[in-house]
Amino acid sequence: MFSREDLSQITEHGLTLEAVEHQLENFRQGFPFLNIVRAASANDGIEVLSNEAITRLTTRYDAEASMRKIVKFVPASGAATRMFKELFEFVNEGRRGKGIDTLLENIRKFAFWPELESFVTEKSSDEDIVAAIVKHGLSYGSKPKGLVTFHAYGDDSRKAIEEHMVEGAAYARSGDEVYIHFTVSEEHMGGFWDVLGATQPFYEEQFGVKYNVSFSVQKPSTDTIAVNPDNTPFRTDDGRLLFRPAGHGALIENLNDIDADVIFVKNIDNVTTDARRGDTIRYKKALAGVLLELQEQTFAYLKAIDSGVADVEAIAEFIEKRLCVKLPEDWDVHTLRRLLDRPIRVCGVVRNQGEPGGGPFWVSAADGQQSLQIAESSQIAPEQMHLMKSATHFNPVDLVCGVRRYNGEKFDLTKYTDPATGFISQKSSGGRDLRAQELPGLWNGAMANWNTVLVEVPITTFSPVKVVLDLLRPEHQPE
Repeated sequence: MFSREDLSQITEHGLTLEAVEHQLENFRQGFPFLNIVRAASANDGIEVLSNEAITRLTTRYDAEASMRKIVKFVPASGAATRMFKELFEFVNEGRRGKGIDTLLENIRKFAFWPELESFVTEKSSDEDIVAAIVKHGLSYGSKPKGLVTFHAYGDDSRKAIEEHMVEGAAYARSGDEVYIHFTVSEEHMGGFWDVLGATQPFYEEQFGVKYNVSFSVQKPSTDTIAVNPDNTPFRTDDGRLLFRPAGHGALIENLNDIDADVIFVKNIDNVTTDARRGDTIRYKKALAGVLLELQEQTFAYLKAIDSGVADVEAIAEFIEKRLCVKLPEDWDVHTLRRLLDRPIRVCGVVRNQGEPGGGPFWVSAADGQQSLQIAESSQIAPEQMHLMKSATHFNPVDLVCGVRRYNGEKFDLTKYTDPATGFISQKSSGGRDLRAQELPGLWNGAMANWNTVLVEVPITTFSPVKVVLDLLRPEHQPE
Protein backbone atom coordinates (compact mmCIF):
# COMPACT_ATOMS: atom_id res chain seq x y z
CA MET A 1 0.00 0.00 0.00
CA PHE A 2 2.84 2.36 0.84
CA SER A 3 5.79 3.11 -1.40
CA ARG A 4 9.31 3.91 -0.28
CA GLU A 5 8.50 7.60 -0.79
CA ASP A 6 5.40 7.19 1.40
CA LEU A 7 7.42 5.61 4.18
CA SER A 8 9.92 8.45 3.99
CA GLN A 9 7.09 11.00 4.22
CA ILE A 10 5.60 9.19 7.24
CA THR A 11 8.96 9.21 9.01
CA GLU A 12 9.57 12.88 8.21
CA HIS A 13 6.21 13.65 9.79
CA GLY A 14 7.35 12.06 13.04
CA LEU A 15 4.94 9.15 12.64
CA THR A 16 5.51 5.41 12.39
CA LEU A 17 4.07 2.97 9.88
CA GLU A 18 2.38 1.17 12.76
CA ALA A 19 0.67 4.38 13.88
CA VAL A 20 -0.60 5.13 10.36
CA GLU A 21 -1.90 1.59 9.92
CA HIS A 22 -3.71 1.93 13.26
CA GLN A 23 -5.31 5.15 12.00
CA LEU A 24 -6.45 3.39 8.84
CA GLU A 25 -8.00 0.64 10.93
CA ASN A 26 -9.89 3.28 12.89
CA PHE A 27 -11.36 4.56 9.63
CA ARG A 28 -12.46 1.06 8.68
CA GLN A 29 -13.85 0.07 12.08
CA GLY A 30 -15.01 3.42 13.40
CA PHE A 31 -14.97 4.46 17.06
CA PRO A 32 -17.28 2.95 19.66
CA PHE A 33 -19.82 5.08 21.49
CA LEU A 34 -19.41 5.75 25.18
CA ASN A 35 -21.53 3.65 27.53
CA ILE A 36 -23.48 6.52 29.09
CA VAL A 37 -25.19 5.69 32.38
CA ARG A 38 -26.84 9.05 33.06
CA ALA A 39 -26.16 12.77 32.93
CA ALA A 40 -24.31 14.17 35.93
CA SER A 41 -26.35 16.65 37.96
CA ALA A 42 -26.15 18.72 41.13
CA ASN A 43 -25.16 16.44 44.02
CA ASP A 44 -24.90 13.50 41.64
CA GLY A 45 -21.40 14.07 40.34
CA ILE A 46 -21.57 17.87 40.32
CA GLU A 47 -20.59 19.70 43.50
CA VAL A 48 -22.37 22.95 44.30
CA LEU A 49 -20.21 25.16 46.50
CA SER A 50 -21.64 27.23 49.34
CA ASN A 51 -20.40 30.78 49.90
CA GLU A 52 -18.56 29.55 52.99
CA ALA A 53 -16.82 26.84 50.94
CA ILE A 54 -15.82 29.33 48.25
CA THR A 55 -14.28 31.61 50.86
CA ARG A 56 -12.36 28.72 52.43
CA LEU A 57 -11.11 27.44 49.09
CA THR A 58 -10.05 30.81 47.69
CA THR A 59 -8.28 31.63 50.94
CA ARG A 60 -6.35 28.38 50.75
CA TYR A 61 -5.39 28.93 47.15
CA ASP A 62 -4.24 32.49 47.79
CA ALA A 63 -2.10 31.27 50.70
CA GLU A 64 -0.40 28.53 48.67
CA ALA A 65 -0.15 30.07 45.18
CA SER A 66 3.20 31.71 45.79
CA MET A 67 4.69 28.33 46.75
CA ARG A 68 3.63 26.63 43.52
CA LYS A 69 4.34 27.08 39.86
CA ILE A 70 1.07 28.01 38.20
CA VAL A 71 0.53 28.12 34.45
CA LYS A 72 -2.43 29.38 32.44
CA PHE A 73 -2.77 27.18 29.34
CA VAL A 74 -4.76 28.68 26.47
CA PRO A 75 -5.57 26.76 23.25
CA ALA A 76 -5.41 29.54 20.66
CA SER A 77 -4.41 27.92 17.38
CA GLY A 78 -7.82 27.87 15.72
CA ALA A 79 -8.53 30.35 12.94
CA ALA A 80 -11.47 32.74 13.32
CA THR A 81 -13.05 31.44 10.10
CA ARG A 82 -16.27 30.27 11.77
CA MET A 83 -16.49 33.52 13.73
CA PHE A 84 -16.82 35.40 10.43
CA LYS A 85 -18.65 32.76 8.38
CA GLU A 86 -21.70 34.94 7.68
CA LEU A 87 -19.47 37.84 6.66
CA PHE A 88 -17.64 35.67 4.13
CA GLU A 89 -20.95 34.46 2.69
CA PHE A 90 -21.99 38.09 2.17
CA VAL A 91 -18.71 39.17 0.57
CA ASN A 92 -18.12 36.05 -1.54
CA GLU A 93 -21.65 34.98 -2.43
CA GLY A 94 -23.79 38.05 -1.91
CA ARG A 95 -25.91 36.28 0.72
CA ARG A 96 -27.21 38.91 3.11
CA GLY A 97 -28.94 37.72 6.26
CA LYS A 98 -30.15 39.49 9.39
CA GLY A 99 -26.70 39.10 10.91
CA ILE A 100 -25.16 41.43 8.33
CA ASP A 101 -27.87 44.03 9.00
CA THR A 102 -27.21 43.80 12.74
CA LEU A 103 -23.45 44.07 12.18
CA LEU A 104 -23.69 47.20 10.04
CA GLU A 105 -26.31 48.88 12.23
CA ASN A 106 -24.02 48.47 15.24
CA ILE A 107 -20.64 48.76 13.55
CA ARG A 108 -19.44 51.56 15.84
CA LYS A 109 -20.13 49.42 18.92
CA PHE A 110 -17.42 46.93 18.01
CA ALA A 111 -14.11 47.45 19.78
CA PHE A 112 -12.33 47.07 16.44
CA TRP A 113 -14.20 50.04 14.90
CA PRO A 114 -11.37 52.56 15.44
CA GLU A 115 -9.04 50.21 13.53
CA LEU A 116 -11.63 49.50 10.84
CA GLU A 117 -12.49 53.18 10.37
CA SER A 118 -9.20 53.89 8.64
CA PHE A 119 -10.11 51.40 5.89
CA VAL A 120 -13.55 52.79 5.02
CA THR A 121 -14.89 56.09 3.71
CA GLU A 122 -18.31 57.70 3.37
CA LYS A 123 -18.49 56.20 -0.10
CA SER A 124 -17.76 52.65 1.09
CA SER A 125 -20.58 50.24 0.32
CA ASP A 126 -21.84 47.67 2.79
CA GLU A 127 -19.81 45.07 0.90
CA ASP A 128 -16.70 47.25 1.17
CA ILE A 129 -17.10 47.61 4.94
CA VAL A 130 -17.59 43.90 5.54
CA ALA A 131 -14.73 43.02 3.22
CA ALA A 132 -12.50 45.40 5.18
CA ILE A 133 -13.20 43.30 8.27
CA VAL A 134 -12.54 39.83 6.88
CA LYS A 135 -10.31 40.36 3.85
CA HIS A 136 -8.16 43.44 3.17
CA GLY A 137 -7.93 45.90 6.01
CA LEU A 138 -8.26 44.06 9.32
CA SER A 139 -7.95 40.66 7.56
CA TYR A 140 -9.72 39.01 10.51
CA GLY A 141 -10.90 36.17 8.30
CA SER A 142 -7.35 34.84 8.10
CA LYS A 143 -6.33 35.52 11.70
CA PRO A 144 -6.84 33.51 14.89
CA LYS A 145 -9.31 34.78 17.49
CA GLY A 146 -6.46 35.70 19.81
CA LEU A 147 -5.52 38.56 17.48
CA VAL A 148 -9.05 39.95 17.14
CA THR A 149 -9.86 43.12 19.10
CA PHE A 150 -12.60 42.09 21.55
CA HIS A 151 -13.16 44.88 24.09
CA ALA A 152 -13.06 48.67 24.28
CA TYR A 153 -11.94 50.62 27.35
CA GLY A 154 -12.51 54.27 26.58
CA ASP A 155 -9.99 55.19 23.92
CA ASP A 156 -8.11 51.93 24.44
CA SER A 157 -8.94 48.38 23.43
CA ARG A 158 -7.77 44.83 24.06
CA LYS A 159 -7.39 41.79 21.88
CA ALA A 160 -8.36 38.37 23.23
CA ILE A 161 -4.74 37.50 24.02
CA GLU A 162 -4.47 40.66 26.14
CA GLU A 163 -7.55 39.75 28.18
CA HIS A 164 -5.91 36.44 29.06
CA MET A 165 -2.85 38.34 30.26
CA VAL A 166 -5.05 40.52 32.46
CA GLU A 167 -6.86 37.43 33.78
CA GLY A 168 -3.58 35.69 34.45
CA ALA A 169 -2.44 38.51 36.72
CA ALA A 170 -5.68 38.16 38.70
CA TYR A 171 -5.63 34.43 39.52
CA ALA A 172 -2.65 32.65 37.95
CA ARG A 173 0.24 34.32 39.77
CA SER A 174 3.18 32.43 41.24
CA GLY A 175 4.30 35.21 43.53
CA ASP A 176 5.04 38.07 41.14
CA GLU A 177 5.41 35.77 38.13
CA VAL A 178 2.61 35.02 35.67
CA TYR A 179 3.20 32.04 33.38
CA ILE A 180 0.91 31.84 30.35
CA HIS A 181 1.22 29.33 27.52
CA PHE A 182 -0.62 29.70 24.22
CA THR A 183 -0.89 26.98 21.60
CA VAL A 184 -0.83 28.73 18.23
CA SER A 185 -0.36 27.95 14.56
CA GLU A 186 3.10 28.49 13.13
CA GLU A 187 2.01 31.12 10.61
CA HIS A 188 0.53 33.38 13.30
CA MET A 189 3.33 33.14 15.85
CA GLY A 190 4.76 36.48 14.71
CA GLY A 191 1.42 38.22 15.17
CA PHE A 192 1.18 37.08 18.78
CA TRP A 193 4.74 38.20 19.49
CA ASP A 194 3.95 41.61 17.98
CA VAL A 195 1.02 42.09 20.38
CA LEU A 196 3.14 40.99 23.32
CA GLY A 197 5.94 43.35 22.40
CA ALA A 198 3.52 46.26 22.28
CA THR A 199 1.53 45.49 25.43
CA GLN A 200 3.46 43.29 27.87
CA PRO A 201 5.51 46.10 29.48
CA PHE A 202 2.32 48.08 30.06
CA TYR A 203 0.51 45.20 31.81
CA GLU A 204 3.59 44.33 33.86
CA GLU A 205 3.70 47.86 35.21
CA GLN A 206 -0.07 48.05 35.70
CA PHE A 207 -0.33 44.81 37.70
CA GLY A 208 3.12 44.67 39.27
CA VAL A 209 3.98 41.30 37.75
CA LYS A 210 6.51 39.72 35.43
CA TYR A 211 4.97 37.77 32.54
CA ASN A 212 6.57 34.60 31.27
CA VAL A 213 4.68 33.96 28.04
CA SER A 214 5.45 30.94 25.89
CA PHE A 215 4.01 29.44 22.73
CA SER A 216 3.90 26.03 21.13
CA VAL A 217 2.45 24.60 17.93
CA GLN A 218 0.58 21.37 17.46
CA LYS A 219 3.15 18.65 16.81
CA PRO A 220 3.24 17.12 13.30
CA SER A 221 3.59 13.70 14.93
CA THR A 222 0.01 14.06 16.18
CA ASP A 223 -1.40 14.56 12.67
CA THR A 224 -3.56 11.82 11.14
CA ILE A 225 -3.67 10.48 7.62
CA ALA A 226 -6.62 11.45 5.42
CA VAL A 227 -8.49 8.85 3.40
CA ASN A 228 -10.83 8.70 0.42
CA PRO A 229 -14.50 7.81 0.97
CA ASP A 230 -13.52 4.14 0.42
CA ASN A 231 -10.91 4.41 3.26
CA THR A 232 -7.88 4.16 0.98
CA PRO A 233 -5.15 6.75 1.61
CA PHE A 234 -5.98 10.13 0.10
CA ARG A 235 -3.30 11.46 -2.19
CA THR A 236 -2.72 15.02 -3.35
CA ASP A 237 -2.41 15.92 -7.02
CA ASP A 238 1.33 15.25 -6.85
CA GLY A 239 0.75 11.76 -5.43
CA ARG A 240 1.77 12.48 -1.85
CA LEU A 241 -0.11 11.34 1.23
CA LEU A 242 -2.19 13.98 3.01
CA PHE A 243 -1.83 14.40 6.76
CA ARG A 244 -4.14 16.71 8.73
CA PRO A 245 -4.02 18.21 12.23
CA ALA A 246 -5.96 15.87 14.49
CA GLY A 247 -8.06 18.38 16.41
CA HIS A 248 -7.56 19.89 19.86
CA GLY A 249 -7.06 16.42 21.33
CA ALA A 250 -3.54 16.53 19.91
CA LEU A 251 -2.79 19.32 22.39
CA ILE A 252 -2.40 16.77 25.18
CA GLU A 253 1.19 16.57 23.90
CA ASN A 254 1.60 20.33 24.39
CA LEU A 255 -0.01 20.20 27.81
CA ASN A 256 2.29 17.32 28.72
CA ASP A 257 5.31 19.54 28.05
CA ILE A 258 4.22 22.14 30.61
CA ASP A 259 6.27 22.10 33.81
CA ALA A 260 3.86 23.25 36.51
CA ASP A 261 2.12 22.28 39.74
CA VAL A 262 -1.25 23.77 38.82
CA ILE A 263 -2.46 24.38 35.25
CA PHE A 264 -5.53 26.44 34.39
CA VAL A 265 -7.05 25.58 30.99
CA LYS A 266 -9.40 28.00 29.24
CA ASN A 267 -10.23 28.69 25.60
CA ILE A 268 -8.96 31.84 23.90
CA ASP A 269 -12.43 33.24 23.14
CA ASN A 270 -13.90 32.87 26.65
CA VAL A 271 -13.06 36.23 28.20
CA THR A 272 -15.05 39.19 29.45
CA THR A 273 -14.38 42.78 30.46
CA ASP A 274 -12.76 44.02 33.67
CA ALA A 275 -16.11 45.12 35.10
CA ARG A 276 -17.60 41.62 34.76
CA ARG A 277 -14.57 39.50 35.66
CA GLY A 278 -15.24 39.17 39.40
CA ASP A 279 -17.01 35.80 39.28
CA THR A 280 -14.38 34.39 36.94
CA ILE A 281 -11.56 35.25 39.35
CA ARG A 282 -13.46 34.04 42.40
CA TYR A 283 -14.45 30.69 40.94
CA LYS A 284 -11.08 30.07 39.27
CA LYS A 285 -9.46 30.35 42.69
CA ALA A 286 -12.17 28.18 44.24
CA LEU A 287 -11.64 25.44 41.64
CA ALA A 288 -7.91 25.56 42.35
CA GLY A 289 -8.67 25.31 46.07
CA VAL A 290 -10.72 22.16 45.41
CA LEU A 291 -7.75 20.72 43.51
CA LEU A 292 -5.35 21.45 46.38
CA GLU A 293 -7.68 19.80 48.90
CA LEU A 294 -8.09 16.72 46.73
CA GLN A 295 -4.35 16.46 46.12
CA GLU A 296 -3.55 16.72 49.81
CA GLN A 297 -5.89 13.85 50.70
CA THR A 298 -4.93 11.78 47.68
CA PHE A 299 -1.22 12.09 48.44
CA ALA A 300 -1.79 11.20 52.10
CA TYR A 301 -3.66 8.04 51.10
CA LEU A 302 -0.99 7.03 48.58
CA LYS A 303 1.69 7.41 51.22
CA ALA A 304 -0.38 5.31 53.61
CA ILE A 305 -0.80 2.55 51.01
CA ASP A 306 2.92 2.55 50.21
CA SER A 307 3.72 2.41 53.96
CA GLY A 308 1.36 -0.51 54.52
CA VAL A 309 -0.85 1.38 57.01
CA ALA A 310 -3.81 2.26 54.78
CA ASP A 311 -7.44 2.28 55.91
CA VAL A 312 -8.75 0.79 52.68
CA GLU A 313 -12.42 1.37 53.53
CA ALA A 314 -11.80 5.08 54.09
CA ILE A 315 -9.83 5.28 50.86
CA ALA A 316 -12.60 3.50 48.93
CA GLU A 317 -15.14 5.96 50.32
CA PHE A 318 -12.94 8.91 49.33
CA ILE A 319 -12.55 7.58 45.80
CA GLU A 320 -16.28 7.09 45.36
CA LYS A 321 -17.53 10.24 47.09
CA ARG A 322 -14.82 12.84 46.37
CA LEU A 323 -13.15 11.54 43.21
CA CYS A 324 -16.48 10.34 41.82
CA VAL A 325 -15.30 6.93 40.67
CA LYS A 326 -17.71 4.04 41.30
CA LEU A 327 -15.53 1.06 42.11
CA PRO A 328 -16.00 -2.35 40.49
CA GLU A 329 -17.23 -5.10 42.79
CA ASP A 330 -13.89 -6.91 42.86
CA TRP A 331 -11.75 -3.93 43.89
CA ASP A 332 -8.69 -4.39 46.08
CA VAL A 333 -5.90 -2.20 47.44
CA HIS A 334 -4.12 -2.34 44.07
CA THR A 335 -7.27 -0.96 42.44
CA LEU A 336 -7.36 1.85 44.98
CA ARG A 337 -3.73 2.77 44.43
CA ARG A 338 -4.11 2.77 40.65
CA LEU A 339 -7.12 5.07 40.87
CA LEU A 340 -5.46 7.45 43.30
CA ASP A 341 -2.24 7.70 41.30
CA ARG A 342 -3.68 9.64 38.37
CA PRO A 343 -3.73 13.26 37.20
CA ILE A 344 -6.61 15.27 38.67
CA ARG A 345 -8.78 17.78 36.86
CA VAL A 346 -11.40 19.96 38.50
CA CYS A 347 -13.87 21.09 35.85
CA GLY A 348 -16.24 24.00 36.16
CA VAL A 349 -19.62 23.20 34.57
CA VAL A 350 -22.43 25.63 33.85
CA ARG A 351 -26.20 25.24 34.03
CA ASN A 352 -27.61 24.54 30.59
CA GLN A 353 -28.53 27.71 28.73
CA GLY A 354 -28.91 26.19 25.29
CA GLU A 355 -25.26 26.82 24.40
CA PRO A 356 -23.54 24.25 22.15
CA GLY A 357 -20.90 21.99 23.62
CA GLY A 358 -20.36 18.74 25.44
CA GLY A 359 -21.70 17.88 28.83
CA PRO A 360 -20.81 15.90 31.98
CA PHE A 361 -21.98 12.29 32.18
CA TRP A 362 -21.51 9.18 34.26
CA VAL A 363 -19.84 6.63 31.97
CA SER A 364 -19.41 2.92 32.59
CA ALA A 365 -16.28 0.95 31.65
CA ALA A 366 -16.18 -2.70 30.61
CA ASP A 367 -15.36 -3.81 34.18
CA GLY A 368 -18.36 -1.96 35.63
CA GLN A 369 -16.32 0.94 37.00
CA GLN A 370 -18.13 4.26 36.54
CA SER A 371 -16.49 7.67 36.27
CA LEU A 372 -17.31 11.20 35.21
CA GLN A 373 -16.51 12.22 31.65
CA ILE A 374 -17.08 15.23 29.42
CA ALA A 375 -18.82 13.84 26.33
CA GLU A 376 -19.65 15.40 22.97
CA SER A 377 -22.73 14.45 20.97
CA SER A 378 -20.57 12.50 18.49
CA GLN A 379 -19.58 10.14 21.33
CA ILE A 380 -23.14 9.26 22.27
CA ALA A 381 -25.16 6.55 20.52
CA PRO A 382 -28.38 7.71 18.79
CA GLU A 383 -30.50 5.66 21.19
CA GLN A 384 -28.92 7.52 24.12
CA MET A 385 -29.20 11.05 22.75
CA HIS A 386 -32.17 11.69 25.03
CA LEU A 387 -29.68 11.64 27.91
CA MET A 388 -27.75 14.50 26.36
CA LYS A 389 -30.93 16.48 25.84
CA SER A 390 -31.83 15.95 29.50
CA ALA A 391 -28.43 17.12 30.79
CA THR A 392 -28.67 19.98 33.29
CA HIS A 393 -25.10 21.24 32.75
CA PHE A 394 -22.63 21.70 29.92
CA ASN A 395 -18.88 22.01 29.57
CA PRO A 396 -17.53 25.57 29.18
CA VAL A 397 -13.87 24.38 29.14
CA ASP A 398 -12.97 25.66 32.59
CA LEU A 399 -10.35 23.30 34.01
CA VAL A 400 -7.77 23.31 36.76
CA CYS A 401 -5.27 20.46 36.47
CA GLY A 402 -2.93 18.74 38.89
CA VAL A 403 -0.27 16.89 36.91
CA ARG A 404 2.25 15.78 39.57
CA ARG A 405 2.51 12.62 41.64
CA TYR A 406 2.85 12.80 45.42
CA ASN A 407 6.63 12.42 45.08
CA GLY A 408 6.81 15.48 42.82
CA GLU A 409 7.28 13.63 39.55
CA LYS A 410 5.21 14.76 36.58
CA PHE A 411 2.68 12.37 35.14
CA ASP A 412 3.13 11.37 31.52
CA LEU A 413 -0.28 12.61 30.40
CA THR A 414 -0.14 10.63 27.18
CA LYS A 415 -0.57 7.48 29.28
CA TYR A 416 -3.98 8.56 30.58
CA THR A 417 -5.89 8.98 27.32
CA ASP A 418 -8.58 6.77 25.82
CA PRO A 419 -7.54 6.22 22.18
CA ALA A 420 -10.96 4.72 21.41
CA THR A 421 -12.74 8.07 21.77
CA GLY A 422 -11.73 9.81 18.56
CA PHE A 423 -14.16 10.50 15.74
CA ILE A 424 -14.36 10.65 11.94
CA SER A 425 -15.44 13.76 10.03
CA GLN A 426 -16.17 14.53 6.39
CA LYS A 427 -13.85 17.13 4.81
CA SER A 428 -12.52 18.07 1.39
CA SER A 429 -9.26 19.05 -0.24
CA GLY A 430 -8.85 20.53 -3.70
CA GLY A 431 -12.54 19.99 -4.31
CA ARG A 432 -12.32 16.26 -3.54
CA ASP A 433 -14.13 14.60 -0.65
CA LEU A 434 -12.11 12.95 2.09
CA ARG A 435 -12.51 11.49 5.54
CA ALA A 436 -10.51 12.94 8.43
CA GLN A 437 -9.77 11.54 11.85
CA GLU A 438 -9.55 13.54 15.05
CA LEU A 439 -7.81 12.39 18.19
CA PRO A 440 -9.75 12.16 21.47
CA GLY A 441 -10.60 15.73 22.49
CA LEU A 442 -8.35 17.46 25.01
CA TRP A 443 -11.05 17.55 27.69
CA ASN A 444 -12.81 14.42 26.40
CA GLY A 445 -10.89 11.26 25.60
CA ALA A 446 -7.46 12.83 26.07
CA MET A 447 -8.25 13.15 29.80
CA ALA A 448 -10.51 10.09 30.07
CA ASN A 449 -8.32 8.33 32.62
CA TRP A 450 -7.77 11.30 34.89
CA ASN A 451 -9.66 11.70 38.14
CA THR A 452 -12.43 14.13 37.26
CA VAL A 453 -14.30 16.32 39.73
CA LEU A 454 -17.10 18.60 38.56
CA VAL A 455 -18.04 21.87 40.24
CA GLU A 456 -20.92 24.13 39.25
CA VAL A 457 -19.85 27.63 38.23
CA PRO A 458 -22.13 30.55 37.30
CA ILE A 459 -22.98 31.44 33.72
CA THR A 460 -21.20 34.77 34.29
CA THR A 461 -17.90 32.89 33.98
CA PHE A 462 -18.76 31.82 30.43
CA SER A 463 -18.56 34.52 27.75
CA PRO A 464 -17.49 32.81 24.52
CA VAL A 465 -17.23 34.58 21.19
CA LYS A 466 -18.32 32.02 18.62
CA VAL A 467 -19.58 34.49 16.00
CA VAL A 468 -18.71 38.16 15.57
CA LEU A 469 -22.15 39.30 16.76
CA ASP A 470 -21.39 37.82 20.17
CA LEU A 471 -19.18 40.87 20.69
CA LEU A 472 -22.39 42.91 20.95
CA ARG A 473 -23.50 40.98 24.02
CA PRO A 474 -23.37 42.91 27.33
CA GLU A 475 -20.43 40.85 28.60
CA HIS A 476 -18.31 42.23 25.75
CA GLN A 477 -19.55 45.82 25.76
CA PRO A 478 -18.51 48.74 27.98
CA GLU A 479 -20.80 49.36 30.92
